[in-house]
Amino acid sequence: MSKPTLGNPQNTIEILQKYHFNFQKKFGQNFLIDTHVLEKIISAAGITKEDMVLEIGPGIGTMTQYLAEVAGKVAAVEIDKNLIPILEDTLSEYDNVMVINDDVLKVDIRGLVEKENGGRPVKVVANLPYYITTPIIMGLFEGNVPVESITVMVQKEVADRMQTGPGNKDYGALSLAVQYYADPYIVANVPPNCFMPRPRVGSAVIRLTRHAAPPVKVDNEKWMFDIIRASFNQRRKTLANGLSNSDKIDLPKDVITEAIAKLGKGESVRGESLSLEEFAALSNDLWEKKGR
Repeated sequence: MSKPTLGNPQNTIEILQKYHFNFQKKFGQNFLIDTHVLEKIISAAGITKEDMVLEIGPGIGTMTQYLAEVAGKVAAVEIDKNLIPILEDTLSEYDNVMVINDDVLKVDIRGLVEKENGGRPVKVVANLPYYITTPIIMGLFEGNVPVESITVMVQKEVADRMQTGPGNKDYGALSLAVQYYADPYIVANVPPNCFMPRPRVGSAVIRLTRHAAPPVKVDNEKWMFDIIRASFNQRRKTLANGLSNSDKIDLPKDVITEAIAKLGKGESVRGESLSLEEFAALSNDLWEKKGR
């Protein structure tokens, strides 16, 4: 088997020219051209021949080649049909890769994992298009897809948001959602010159290791996330106002205020100072009151 060849800019340019490929802004295409970064991603994902990897947005197959070398099987989902002939070329030496030309948000990933990996958890590795990072990650978690870990390149600011805690300006609904499902770890920061074309912002590789069970006990997950979203929707408002203004919560303000008071943080507390444990406690308390 030949070594991966696309990590260097020269070979990337050659392939793009050979196929007269034009970058599509709407798909957020930025191809990695740095072998050190590629190796870091592969190593952080901890892939072995026992693993099936789901890659989202393989582009011209740069990282796919690296994944194919170390994984048992790779399923690569690419939305841009103009990249399919390029992938057939760059991945022609690998018989353990399947390319699916579709929008990952429309693919039945659970069905795919069932069929191709006997339902065993897969590892997700991707250089994600920035505009769609959150829906993809949340879709994997909320869709109960058997995923062991997600190691992805994202916008640096989004990686910071995923791993930060209460009281930080980056802390919000995404931080809480990610931390409910997984343990986030920033592997590396990646400057714009590692991509072609160069993005305008810095990137980071983050690994999300799925919790065996969520770190908090919640009576109703959806309800807790409704509360979390409502408390960050209007960040300047107090938590009590944020929740009473939400049409999703639908409880009298005094009931909400009383539940918040139990957290012992004062009535003017805002959502961004509550931890996941406190949101879980508040959610369970309000869920019980809603049920009465």
